[in-house]
Amino acid sequence: MSPIWVQLKLAASDGKFYLTDCANTKSLFRIIQSVPSKKAEPFKQWLAQVGYDRIEEIENPELAQDSVKRYYELKGYPKGWIDKRLRGIVIRQDLTGEWKNREIEAKNEFAILINEISKATFGKTVGEYKEFKQLKKKNQNLRDNMSDFELIFTMLGEKTPQK
Repeated sequence: MSPIWVQLKLAASDGKFYLTDCANTKSLFRIIQSVPSKKAEPFKQWLAQVGYDRIEEIENPELAQDSVKRYYELKGYPKGWIDKRLRGIVIRQDLTGEWKNREIEAKNEFAILINEISKATFGKTVGEYKEFKQLKKKNQNLRDNMSDFELIFTMLGEKTPQK
């Protein structure tokens, strides 16, 4: 048994289940870093660059904002939508910062409060709204699938409790 990967019984092409080595993304990166092959070197260099870039973004948040902006541009979002999305992120951070100042710490408490804002704004919880938007994958971001007006209403809904 390894602390890096686990064995799971997965179905094979013959229909039988066999123990198979499996790893999450973080563990796969660790495995790749340990591979002593020249073929792994480009990937190791990429990982080092990503790590370096992330540290730079922590030291200079404007770089992080520029990265997010480029990400949305590459996905084809219009400039006006991107501006609203970035502004919405700031408003959400202000709101959660205010909640932390009021000693609201647990994720489930944040989720309850966000659901109440969502119900007041759209008449649906976040989960119901994701269903309405037909977002199937758990990691699909609801806000990334909102229209300009939905983003504006979300910002208004999250800014109002701060007043």
